[in-house]
Amino acid sequence: MSQQHSAADPAPNSAVATVAQRRDWWRDAVIYQVYPRSFADSNGDGMGDLEGIRSRLPYLRDLGIDAVWLSPFYASPQADAGYDVADYRAVDPMFGNLLDADALIRDAHELDLRIIVDLVPNHSSDQHEWFKRALREGPGSSLRDRYHFRPGKGENGELPPNDWESIFGGPAWTRVTEPDGSPGEWYLHLFAPEQPDFNWEHPAVGDEFRSILRFWLDMGVDGFRIDVAHGLVKAEGLPDLGDHDQLKLLGNDVMPFFDQDGVHEVYRQWRLILDEYAGERIFVAEAWTPTVERTANYVRPDELHQAFNFQYLGTHWDAEELRQVIDRTLEAMRPVGAPATWVLSNHDVTRHATRFANPAGLGTQIRTAGDRALGLRRARAATLLMLALPGSAYIYQGEELGLPDVVDLPDEVRQDPAYFRGAGQDGFRDGCRVPIPWTREGSSYGFGTGGSWLPQPAEWAELSVEAQTGAPGSTLELYRTALATRRAEPDLGAGESVEWLRAPEGVLAFRRGEFVCVANTTGESVTSPAYGRLLLASGEIAEVDGDAKIPADTTAWWTTA
Repeated sequence: MSQQHSAADPAPNSAVATVAQRRDWWRDAVIYQVYPRSFADSNGDGMGDLEGIRSRLPYLRDLGIDAVWLSPFYASPQADAGYDVADYRAVDPMFGNLLDADALIRDAHELDLRIIVDLVPNHSSDQHEWFKRALREGPGSSLRDRYHFRPGKGENGELPPNDWESIFGGPAWTRVTEPDGSPGEWYLHLFAPEQPDFNWEHPAVGDEFRSILRFWLDMGVDGFRIDVAHGLVKAEGLPDLGDHDQLKLLGNDVMPFFDQDGVHEVYRQWRLILDEYAGERIFVAEAWTPTVERTANYVRPDELHQAFNFQYLGTHWDAEELRQVIDRTLEAMRPVGAPATWVLSNHDVTRHATRFANPAGLGTQIRTAGDRALGLRRARAATLLMLALPGSAYIYQGEELGLPDVVDLPDEVRQDPAYFRGAGQDGFRDGCRVPIPWTREGSSYGFGTGGSWLPQPAEWAELSVEAQTGAPGSTLELYRTALATRRAEPDLGAGESVEWLRAPEGVLAFRRGEFVCVANTTGESVTSPAYGRLLLASGEIAEVDGDAKIPADTTAWWTTA
Protein backbone atom coordinates (compact mmCIF):
# COMPACT_ATOMS: atom_id res chain seq x y z
CA MET A 1 0.00 0.00 0.00
CA SER A 2 1.32 3.46 -0.86
CA GLN A 3 2.04 5.33 2.36
CA GLN A 4 0.55 8.69 1.44
CA HIS A 5 -3.07 7.58 1.03
CA SER A 6 -5.49 6.02 3.45
CA ALA A 7 -7.77 3.25 2.35
CA ALA A 8 -10.75 5.55 2.76
CA ASP A 9 -8.70 8.37 1.20
CA PRO A 10 -10.56 11.21 2.95
CA ALA A 11 -9.90 14.54 1.31
CA PRO A 12 -8.52 17.34 3.49
CA ASN A 13 -11.85 19.17 3.18
CA SER A 14 -14.10 16.15 3.64
CA ALA A 15 -17.58 16.70 5.04
CA VAL A 16 -16.78 16.59 8.72
CA ALA A 17 -17.76 19.20 11.28
CA THR A 18 -15.66 22.30 10.97
CA VAL A 19 -13.79 23.73 13.92
CA ALA A 20 -16.37 26.49 14.24
CA GLN A 21 -19.13 23.91 14.66
CA ARG A 22 -17.40 21.72 17.23
CA ARG A 23 -17.67 22.22 20.97
CA ASP A 24 -14.55 21.75 23.08
CA TRP A 25 -12.56 22.12 19.85
CA TRP A 26 -9.34 22.55 21.80
CA ARG A 27 -9.49 19.07 23.33
CA ASP A 28 -8.38 17.45 20.08
CA ALA A 29 -7.18 20.44 18.05
CA VAL A 30 -4.16 20.30 15.78
CA ILE A 31 -2.48 23.67 16.23
CA TYR A 32 0.12 24.93 13.75
CA GLN A 33 2.87 27.23 14.98
CA VAL A 34 3.81 30.06 12.63
CA TYR A 35 7.09 31.87 13.26
CA PRO A 36 6.12 35.11 11.49
CA ARG A 37 9.54 36.21 10.26
CA SER A 38 10.09 32.85 8.55
CA PHE A 39 6.71 31.90 7.06
CA ALA A 40 5.96 34.19 4.11
CA ASP A 41 7.22 37.61 3.01
CA SER A 42 4.68 39.81 1.21
CA ASN A 43 6.80 42.91 0.50
CA GLY A 44 10.15 41.47 -0.58
CA ASP A 45 12.22 42.78 2.32
CA GLY A 46 13.44 39.29 3.24
CA MET A 47 11.40 39.18 6.44
CA GLY A 48 8.11 37.38 6.87
CA ASP A 49 5.05 39.43 7.81
CA LEU A 50 1.35 39.27 8.67
CA GLU A 51 0.20 39.87 5.11
CA GLY A 52 2.41 36.98 3.99
CA ILE A 53 0.79 34.72 6.58
CA ARG A 54 -2.64 35.88 5.49
CA SER A 55 -1.87 34.97 1.87
CA ARG A 56 -0.96 31.41 2.90
CA LEU A 57 -3.99 30.72 5.11
CA PRO A 58 -5.67 28.58 2.38
CA TYR A 59 -2.60 26.31 2.46
CA LEU A 60 -3.04 25.84 6.21
CA ARG A 61 -6.76 25.21 5.81
CA ASP A 62 -6.03 22.54 3.20
CA LEU A 63 -3.33 20.99 5.36
CA GLY A 64 -6.11 20.17 7.83
CA ILE A 65 -5.14 22.06 10.96
CA ASP A 66 -7.62 23.68 13.36
CA ALA A 67 -5.79 26.73 14.67
CA VAL A 68 -2.73 28.87 14.01
CA TRP A 69 -0.47 29.98 16.83
CA LEU A 70 1.52 33.10 15.92
CA SER A 71 4.83 33.75 17.64
CA PRO A 72 5.18 37.41 18.75
CA PHE A 73 4.60 40.16 16.20
CA TYR A 74 4.34 43.04 18.72
CA ALA A 75 6.35 46.26 18.56
CA SER A 76 9.81 45.26 19.73
CA PRO A 77 13.51 46.14 19.40
CA GLN A 78 13.96 42.43 18.54
CA ALA A 79 16.65 41.80 21.15
CA ASP A 80 15.14 38.32 21.52
CA ALA A 81 13.23 37.86 18.27
CA GLY A 82 10.14 39.68 19.52
CA TYR A 83 9.97 38.13 22.98
CA ASP A 84 11.06 41.56 24.24
CA VAL A 85 7.87 43.58 23.85
CA ALA A 86 7.89 47.37 23.85
CA ASP A 87 4.16 47.81 23.14
CA TYR A 88 1.68 44.97 23.65
CA ARG A 89 -1.05 46.75 21.69
CA ALA A 90 0.94 47.51 18.53
CA VAL A 91 2.32 45.46 15.64
CA ASP A 92 6.00 45.85 14.86
CA PRO A 93 6.40 47.65 11.51
CA MET A 94 8.51 44.79 10.17
CA PHE A 95 5.36 42.62 10.35
CA GLY A 96 2.74 45.21 9.35
CA ASN A 97 0.18 47.05 11.45
CA LEU A 98 -3.03 46.50 13.41
CA LEU A 99 -5.12 46.58 10.23
CA ASP A 100 -3.06 43.67 8.91
CA ALA A 101 -3.66 41.79 12.15
CA ASP A 102 -7.38 42.46 11.90
CA ALA A 103 -7.50 41.25 8.29
CA LEU A 104 -5.54 38.11 9.19
CA ILE A 105 -7.92 37.23 12.02
CA ARG A 106 -10.98 37.85 9.85
CA ASP A 107 -9.68 35.80 6.91
CA ALA A 108 -8.71 32.95 9.22
CA HIS A 109 -12.21 32.83 10.66
CA GLU A 110 -13.74 32.76 7.19
CA LEU A 111 -11.60 29.66 6.54
CA ASP A 112 -12.69 28.06 9.84
CA LEU A 113 -9.24 28.56 11.31
CA ARG A 114 -8.68 30.00 14.77
CA ILE A 115 -5.88 32.41 15.70
CA ILE A 116 -3.86 32.08 18.90
CA VAL A 117 -1.39 34.86 19.69
CA ASP A 118 1.68 34.81 21.89
CA LEU A 119 1.56 36.74 25.15
CA VAL A 120 4.76 37.61 27.02
CA PRO A 121 3.83 38.49 30.63
CA ASN A 122 7.02 37.56 32.50
CA HIS A 123 9.08 40.45 31.14
CA SER A 124 8.94 43.44 28.83
CA SER A 125 11.50 45.10 26.61
CA ASP A 126 13.83 47.59 28.21
CA GLN A 127 12.29 49.95 25.64
CA HIS A 128 8.82 49.59 27.20
CA GLU A 129 7.60 53.00 28.34
CA TRP A 130 7.30 51.85 31.97
CA PHE A 131 10.92 50.75 32.11
CA LYS A 132 12.26 53.82 30.31
CA ARG A 133 10.44 56.06 32.77
CA ALA A 134 11.71 53.97 35.69
CA LEU A 135 15.27 54.65 34.55
CA ARG A 136 14.68 58.35 33.90
CA GLU A 137 12.98 58.99 37.23
CA GLY A 138 15.66 57.26 39.29
CA PRO A 139 15.53 55.59 42.71
CA GLY A 140 12.17 55.93 44.43
CA SER A 141 10.24 56.06 41.18
CA SER A 142 6.90 54.29 41.48
CA LEU A 143 7.58 52.78 38.05
CA ARG A 144 10.53 50.86 39.51
CA ASP A 145 8.10 48.99 41.74
CA ARG A 146 6.57 47.43 38.62
CA TYR A 147 9.87 45.65 37.98
CA HIS A 148 12.38 44.10 40.37
CA PHE A 149 14.79 46.92 41.21
CA ARG A 150 17.04 46.29 44.21
CA PRO A 151 20.13 47.84 45.78
CA GLY A 152 23.25 45.77 45.28
CA LYS A 153 25.27 43.96 47.92
CA GLY A 154 28.83 44.79 48.90
CA GLU A 155 30.34 47.93 50.37
CA ASN A 156 29.24 50.11 47.46
CA GLY A 157 26.40 48.02 46.08
CA GLU A 158 28.72 46.57 43.46
CA LEU A 159 27.44 42.99 43.78
CA PRO A 160 24.11 41.64 42.45
CA PRO A 161 21.24 41.45 44.96
CA ASN A 162 21.27 37.64 44.85
CA ASP A 163 22.97 34.76 43.05
CA TRP A 164 20.34 34.03 40.40
CA GLU A 165 21.63 33.33 36.91
CA SER A 166 20.08 34.30 33.59
CA ILE A 167 18.75 31.53 31.36
CA PHE A 168 20.88 33.14 28.65
CA GLY A 169 23.99 32.96 30.84
CA GLY A 170 25.65 35.25 33.36
CA PRO A 171 23.98 37.02 36.31
CA ALA A 172 20.23 37.61 36.21
CA TRP A 173 20.87 41.19 37.33
CA THR A 174 22.12 44.30 35.57
CA ARG A 175 23.20 47.47 37.33
CA VAL A 176 21.83 50.74 35.99
CA THR A 177 23.47 54.11 35.69
CA GLU A 178 21.30 56.61 37.51
CA PRO A 179 20.21 59.96 35.99
CA ASP A 180 23.07 61.72 37.81
CA GLY A 181 25.60 59.35 36.22
CA SER A 182 26.33 57.32 39.34
CA PRO A 183 26.21 53.49 39.54
CA GLY A 184 22.84 52.65 40.96
CA GLU A 185 20.31 49.94 41.57
CA TRP A 186 20.12 46.55 39.90
CA TYR A 187 17.17 45.10 38.00
CA LEU A 188 16.20 41.45 37.51
CA HIS A 189 16.11 39.79 34.09
CA LEU A 190 15.79 36.02 33.93
CA PHE A 191 16.56 36.21 30.23
CA ALA A 192 18.46 38.93 28.32
CA PRO A 193 19.38 42.25 30.00
CA GLU A 194 17.01 43.83 27.46
CA GLN A 195 14.14 41.84 29.04
CA PRO A 196 13.49 43.14 32.59
CA ASP A 197 11.13 40.97 34.62
CA PHE A 198 7.82 42.43 35.76
CA ASN A 199 6.99 42.46 39.46
CA TRP A 200 3.67 40.61 39.55
CA GLU A 201 3.19 41.57 43.20
CA HIS A 202 2.41 45.10 41.99
CA PRO A 203 -1.31 45.55 41.19
CA ALA A 204 -0.62 47.76 38.15
CA VAL A 205 1.04 44.84 36.36
CA GLY A 206 -2.00 42.62 36.74
CA ASP A 207 -4.31 45.45 35.71
CA GLU A 208 -2.27 46.12 32.60
CA PHE A 209 -2.27 42.53 31.42
CA ARG A 210 -5.97 42.08 32.01
CA SER A 211 -6.44 45.12 29.78
CA ILE A 212 -4.09 43.64 27.16
CA LEU A 213 -6.09 40.40 27.17
CA ARG A 214 -9.30 42.32 26.49
CA PHE A 215 -7.66 44.35 23.72
CA TRP A 216 -6.79 41.24 21.70
CA LEU A 217 -9.97 39.37 22.59
CA ASP A 218 -11.92 42.35 21.28
CA MET A 219 -9.81 42.09 18.10
CA GLY A 220 -11.17 38.56 17.73
CA VAL A 221 -8.27 36.30 18.66
CA ASP A 222 -9.23 32.81 19.82
CA GLY A 223 -6.66 32.39 22.52
CA PHE A 224 -3.21 33.05 23.92
CA ARG A 225 -0.04 31.04 24.21
CA ILE A 226 1.55 32.28 27.44
CA ASP A 227 5.32 32.61 27.25
CA VAL A 228 7.22 31.58 30.39
CA ALA A 229 3.90 30.89 32.10
CA HIS A 230 5.78 29.39 35.04
CA GLY A 231 7.92 32.46 35.69
CA LEU A 232 5.68 35.36 36.69
CA VAL A 233 5.83 35.00 40.47
CA LYS A 234 9.11 34.93 42.38
CA ALA A 235 9.69 33.50 45.85
CA GLU A 236 9.23 36.05 48.63
CA GLY A 237 12.44 37.89 49.42
CA LEU A 238 14.17 36.67 46.24
CA PRO A 239 16.33 34.16 48.19
CA ASP A 240 19.73 32.97 47.03
CA LEU A 241 19.74 29.64 45.24
CA GLY A 242 23.20 28.63 46.37
CA ASP A 243 24.13 26.54 43.35
CA HIS A 244 26.54 27.84 40.76
CA ASP A 245 25.44 25.53 37.96
CA GLN A 246 21.82 26.59 38.06
CA LEU A 247 21.06 25.93 34.40
CA LYS A 248 21.41 22.19 35.03
CA LEU A 249 18.69 22.42 37.67
CA LEU A 250 16.13 23.89 35.27
CA GLY A 251 13.35 21.44 34.64
CA ASN A 252 14.47 19.25 37.54
CA ASP A 253 13.64 21.33 40.62
CA VAL A 254 11.17 24.00 41.64
CA MET A 255 13.24 27.18 41.46
CA PRO A 256 12.62 30.36 43.49
CA PHE A 257 11.92 32.16 40.21
CA PHE A 258 10.00 29.41 38.37
CA ASP A 259 6.84 27.39 39.03
CA GLN A 260 5.91 29.23 42.21
CA ASP A 261 2.41 28.48 43.45
CA GLY A 262 1.42 32.14 43.23
CA VAL A 263 1.19 32.02 39.43
CA HIS A 264 -2.05 30.09 39.66
CA GLU A 265 -3.99 32.99 41.16
CA VAL A 266 -2.99 35.09 38.13
CA TYR A 267 -4.40 32.50 35.77
CA ARG A 268 -7.60 32.07 37.73
CA GLN A 269 -8.21 35.81 37.25
CA TRP A 270 -7.40 35.57 33.56
CA ARG A 271 -9.77 32.64 33.09
CA LEU A 272 -12.67 34.75 34.39
CA ILE A 273 -11.96 37.28 31.65
CA LEU A 274 -11.66 34.69 28.90
CA ASP A 275 -14.91 33.02 29.89
CA GLU A 276 -16.78 36.31 29.36
CA TYR A 277 -16.14 35.96 25.62
CA ALA A 278 -18.09 33.68 23.30
CA GLY A 279 -16.47 31.11 21.07
CA GLU A 280 -14.53 28.84 23.45
CA ARG A 281 -11.32 30.81 23.50
CA ILE A 282 -8.31 29.22 25.17
CA PHE A 283 -5.05 29.66 27.06
CA VAL A 284 -2.00 27.52 26.34
CA ALA A 285 0.85 27.50 28.86
CA GLU A 286 4.52 27.33 28.08
CA ALA A 287 5.36 25.97 31.50
CA TRP A 288 8.69 24.27 32.08
CA THR A 289 8.14 22.27 35.26
CA PRO A 290 10.06 19.45 36.95
CA THR A 291 7.29 16.92 36.34
CA VAL A 292 4.23 16.50 34.17
CA GLU A 293 2.26 16.30 37.42
CA ARG A 294 3.24 19.89 38.24
CA THR A 295 2.37 20.88 34.67
CA ALA A 296 -1.14 19.57 35.38
CA ASN A 297 -1.55 22.29 38.02
CA TYR A 298 -1.70 24.89 35.25
CA VAL A 299 -4.67 23.23 33.53
CA ARG A 300 -7.03 22.76 36.42
CA PRO A 301 -10.64 23.53 35.43
CA ASP A 302 -10.54 27.18 36.56
CA GLU A 303 -7.13 28.00 35.10
CA LEU A 304 -5.61 27.36 31.65
CA HIS A 305 -6.83 24.96 28.96
CA GLN A 306 -3.63 23.34 27.73
CA ALA A 307 0.06 23.18 28.61
CA PHE A 308 2.90 22.13 26.36
CA ASN A 309 4.22 18.67 27.05
CA PHE A 310 7.95 19.33 27.06
CA GLN A 311 8.65 15.96 28.64
CA TYR A 312 7.31 14.35 25.47
CA LEU A 313 9.28 16.66 23.18
CA GLY A 314 12.51 15.68 24.90
CA THR A 315 11.88 11.94 24.76
CA HIS A 316 14.14 9.80 22.57
CA TRP A 317 12.82 7.63 19.74
CA ASP A 318 12.61 4.65 22.07
CA ALA A 319 9.50 2.58 22.71
CA GLU A 320 9.99 2.13 26.44
CA GLU A 321 10.74 5.80 27.08
CA LEU A 322 7.83 6.93 24.92
CA ARG A 323 5.38 4.61 26.66
CA GLN A 324 6.46 5.88 30.08
CA VAL A 325 5.96 9.52 29.08
CA ILE A 326 2.64 8.80 27.40
CA ASP A 327 1.34 6.97 30.45
CA ARG A 328 2.52 9.62 32.90
CA THR A 329 1.05 12.40 30.76
CA LEU A 330 -2.37 10.79 30.49
CA GLU A 331 -2.39 9.91 34.18
CA ALA A 332 -1.47 13.48 35.18
CA MET A 333 -4.08 15.15 32.98
CA ARG A 334 -6.96 12.83 33.85
CA PRO A 335 -7.64 14.14 37.41
CA VAL A 336 -7.81 17.78 36.23
CA GLY A 337 -9.91 16.97 33.17
CA ALA A 338 -7.49 18.60 30.73
CA PRO A 339 -6.40 17.20 27.38
CA ALA A 340 -2.88 15.94 26.94
CA THR A 341 -0.79 17.81 24.39
CA TRP A 342 1.90 16.39 22.15
CA VAL A 343 4.64 18.30 20.34
CA LEU A 344 7.84 17.33 18.54
CA SER A 345 9.35 20.65 17.39
CA ASN A 346 9.14 24.40 17.94
CA HIS A 347 11.10 27.61 17.34
CA ASP A 348 13.50 26.99 20.25
CA VAL A 349 14.68 23.42 19.61
CA THR A 350 16.37 21.48 16.83
CA ARG A 351 13.77 20.11 14.41
CA HIS A 352 12.91 16.51 15.20
CA ALA A 353 13.96 15.35 11.73
CA THR A 354 17.50 16.28 12.81
CA ARG A 355 17.25 15.27 16.46
CA PHE A 356 16.20 11.78 15.44
CA ALA A 357 19.01 11.68 12.86
CA ASN A 358 21.57 11.81 15.67
CA PRO A 359 22.38 9.47 18.56
CA ALA A 360 20.17 9.78 21.64
CA GLY A 361 21.34 11.87 24.55
CA LEU A 362 22.50 15.01 22.71
CA GLY A 363 19.63 17.16 24.00
CA THR A 364 17.26 19.37 22.06
CA GLN A 365 19.84 21.66 20.46
CA ILE A 366 22.08 19.71 18.11
CA ARG A 367 24.77 21.04 15.78
CA THR A 368 25.28 18.01 13.53
CA ALA A 369 23.15 16.88 10.59
CA GLY A 370 23.40 13.17 11.43
CA ASP A 371 21.87 10.55 9.14
CA ARG A 372 19.24 12.60 7.35
CA ALA A 373 17.45 9.64 5.76
CA LEU A 374 17.17 7.99 9.17
CA GLY A 375 16.03 11.24 10.76
CA LEU A 376 13.26 11.78 8.20
CA ARG A 377 12.07 8.18 8.49
CA ARG A 378 11.85 8.46 12.26
CA ALA A 379 10.27 11.92 12.09
CA ARG A 380 7.47 10.65 9.84
CA ALA A 381 6.87 7.69 12.15
CA ALA A 382 6.95 9.91 15.23
CA THR A 383 4.36 12.22 13.67
CA LEU A 384 1.88 9.40 13.08
CA LEU A 385 2.43 8.19 16.63
CA MET A 386 1.83 11.72 18.00
CA LEU A 387 -1.32 12.23 15.93
CA ALA A 388 -2.73 8.92 17.14
CA LEU A 389 -2.51 9.83 20.83
CA PRO A 390 -5.48 11.22 22.79
CA GLY A 391 -5.60 14.99 23.03
CA SER A 392 -4.23 17.94 21.09
CA ALA A 393 -1.17 18.06 18.83
CA TYR A 394 1.15 20.90 17.81
CA ILE A 395 2.93 21.18 14.46
CA TYR A 396 5.82 23.57 13.89
CA GLN A 397 5.92 25.24 10.50
CA GLY A 398 7.92 23.27 7.95
CA GLU A 399 7.86 19.96 9.76
CA GLU A 400 5.12 18.90 7.34
CA LEU A 401 7.80 19.27 4.64
CA GLY A 402 10.25 17.10 6.54
CA LEU A 403 12.63 20.05 6.90
CA PRO A 404 15.86 19.35 8.78
CA ASP A 405 17.64 21.91 10.90
CA VAL A 406 20.18 23.98 9.00
CA VAL A 407 23.21 23.12 11.08
CA ASP A 408 25.90 24.70 8.89
CA LEU A 409 24.87 28.36 8.88
CA PRO A 410 27.99 30.55 8.69
CA ASP A 411 28.68 32.48 11.87
CA GLU A 412 28.36 35.79 10.06
CA VAL A 413 24.68 35.21 9.18
CA ARG A 414 23.50 34.03 12.58
CA GLN A 415 20.81 36.08 14.29
CA ASP A 416 20.01 34.21 17.53
CA PRO A 417 20.77 36.71 20.32
CA ALA A 418 21.91 33.91 22.61
CA TYR A 419 24.63 32.99 20.13
CA PHE A 420 26.41 36.28 20.74
CA ARG A 421 26.37 36.03 24.51
CA GLY A 422 28.70 33.05 24.63
CA ALA A 423 27.08 31.52 27.71
CA GLY A 424 23.84 29.93 28.81
CA GLN A 425 21.80 28.71 25.86
CA ASP A 426 23.90 27.51 22.95
CA GLY A 427 22.36 30.08 20.65
CA PHE A 428 21.88 27.79 17.68
CA ARG A 429 18.14 28.28 17.33
CA ASP A 430 18.60 29.87 13.90
CA GLY A 431 18.77 26.41 12.40
CA CYS A 432 15.06 25.76 13.00
CA ARG A 433 14.06 29.31 12.05
CA VAL A 434 15.28 29.37 8.43
CA PRO A 435 12.37 30.52 6.20
CA ILE A 436 10.40 27.67 4.69
CA PRO A 437 10.40 26.95 0.93
CA TRP A 438 7.19 27.28 -1.07
CA THR A 439 8.42 26.82 -4.64
CA ARG A 440 11.27 25.10 -6.48
CA GLU A 441 12.68 28.37 -7.79
CA GLY A 442 13.04 32.01 -6.84
CA SER A 443 15.38 34.05 -4.69
CA SER A 444 14.00 32.38 -1.56
CA TYR A 445 12.04 29.44 -2.97
CA GLY A 446 8.79 31.38 -2.87
CA PHE A 447 9.22 32.81 0.62
CA GLY A 448 9.41 36.29 -0.94
CA THR A 449 10.86 38.23 -3.84
CA GLY A 450 13.84 39.70 -1.99
CA GLY A 451 15.73 36.77 -0.51
CA SER A 452 15.40 35.66 3.09
CA TRP A 453 16.79 36.88 6.39
CA LEU A 454 18.54 33.53 6.89
CA PRO A 455 19.94 31.62 3.89
CA GLN A 456 18.12 28.48 2.75
CA PRO A 457 19.98 25.38 1.54
CA ALA A 458 19.80 24.68 -2.20
CA GLU A 459 18.40 21.20 -1.56
CA TRP A 460 15.29 22.78 -0.05
CA ALA A 461 13.95 23.37 -3.57
CA GLU A 462 12.89 19.72 -3.66
CA LEU A 463 11.45 19.95 -0.15
CA SER A 464 9.22 22.89 -1.11
CA VAL A 465 5.44 22.85 -0.97
CA GLU A 466 5.38 22.94 -4.78
CA ALA A 467 7.69 19.95 -5.11
CA GLN A 468 5.83 17.83 -2.57
CA THR A 469 2.23 18.66 -3.45
CA GLY A 470 0.65 15.64 -5.12
CA ALA A 471 3.92 13.68 -4.99
CA PRO A 472 3.29 10.07 -3.91
CA GLY A 473 5.07 9.32 -0.65
CA SER A 474 5.99 12.94 0.11
CA THR A 475 6.02 14.06 3.71
CA LEU A 476 3.56 16.87 2.95
CA GLU A 477 1.03 14.42 1.51
CA LEU A 478 1.57 12.13 4.51
CA TYR A 479 0.65 15.01 6.84
CA ARG A 480 -2.37 16.00 4.77
CA THR A 481 -3.71 12.48 4.74
CA ALA A 482 -2.92 11.89 8.41
CA LEU A 483 -4.75 15.04 9.50
CA ALA A 484 -7.75 14.25 7.31
CA THR A 485 -7.86 10.68 8.61
CA ARG A 486 -7.50 11.87 12.20
CA ARG A 487 -10.50 14.14 11.78
CA ALA A 488 -12.59 11.50 9.98
CA GLU A 489 -11.92 8.58 12.36
CA PRO A 490 -14.31 8.72 15.35
CA ASP A 491 -11.83 7.05 17.73
CA LEU A 492 -9.03 9.55 17.07
CA GLY A 493 -8.65 12.98 18.62
CA ALA A 494 -9.95 13.71 22.12
CA GLY A 495 -9.65 11.10 24.83
CA GLU A 496 -7.85 10.30 28.05
CA SER A 497 -6.46 6.80 27.68
CA VAL A 498 -5.05 4.14 25.38
CA GLU A 499 -5.26 0.35 25.61
CA TRP A 500 -1.77 -1.07 25.24
CA LEU A 501 -1.43 -4.22 23.16
CA ARG A 502 1.24 -6.90 23.31
CA ALA A 503 4.08 -6.08 20.95
CA PRO A 504 7.71 -7.09 20.31
CA GLU A 505 10.47 -5.27 22.18
CA GLY A 506 11.00 -1.82 20.73
CA VAL A 507 7.45 -1.64 19.36
CA LEU A 508 4.50 0.36 20.68
CA ALA A 509 1.01 -0.91 19.94
CA PHE A 510 -2.22 0.50 21.33
CA ARG A 511 -5.93 0.49 20.66
CA ARG A 512 -8.43 3.32 20.85
CA GLY A 513 -11.85 1.86 20.20
CA GLU A 514 -11.72 0.40 16.69
CA PHE A 515 -8.45 2.20 15.88
CA VAL A 516 -5.01 0.59 16.34
CA CYS A 517 -1.59 2.23 16.10
CA VAL A 518 1.68 0.27 15.86
CA ALA A 519 5.01 2.12 15.97
CA ASN A 520 8.27 0.26 15.34
CA THR A 521 11.10 2.28 16.93
CA THR A 522 13.75 -0.33 16.17
CA GLY A 523 16.24 -0.45 13.32
CA GLU A 524 14.85 -3.74 12.00
CA SER A 525 11.60 -4.89 10.40
CA VAL A 526 9.10 -6.53 12.75
CA THR A 527 6.05 -8.69 12.20
CA SER A 528 2.79 -7.54 13.70
CA PRO A 529 -0.80 -8.68 13.39
CA ALA A 530 -2.67 -6.80 10.70
CA TYR A 531 -5.36 -5.30 12.90
CA GLY A 532 -7.95 -4.80 10.18
CA ARG A 533 -8.03 -2.35 7.32
CA LEU A 534 -4.80 -0.39 6.92
CA LEU A 535 -5.57 3.31 7.08
CA LEU A 536 -2.14 4.84 6.76
CA ALA A 537 1.54 4.16 7.32
CA SER A 538 4.71 6.23 7.33
CA GLY A 539 6.45 3.58 5.17
CA GLU A 540 5.55 0.66 2.95
CA ILE A 541 3.69 -2.13 4.79
CA ALA A 542 3.51 -5.67 3.41
CA GLU A 543 0.52 -7.75 4.58
CA VAL A 544 0.46 -11.52 4.20
CA ASP A 545 -1.94 -14.05 5.80
CA GLY A 546 -3.15 -11.69 8.51
CA ASP A 547 0.29 -10.43 9.46
CA ALA A 548 2.00 -7.16 8.59
CA LYS A 549 5.71 -6.60 8.08
CA ILE A 550 6.49 -3.18 9.52
CA PRO A 551 9.83 -1.72 8.39
CA ALA A 552 12.32 -0.13 10.76
CA ASP A 553 11.25 3.22 12.21
CA THR A 554 7.73 3.05 10.81
CA THR A 555 4.26 3.67 12.24
CA ALA A 556 1.03 2.18 10.90
CA TRP A 557 -2.64 2.91 11.54
CA TRP A 558 -5.44 0.32 11.25
CA THR A 559 -9.18 0.28 11.82
CA THR A 560 -11.13 -2.80 12.84
CA ALA A 561 -14.40 -1.19 11.75
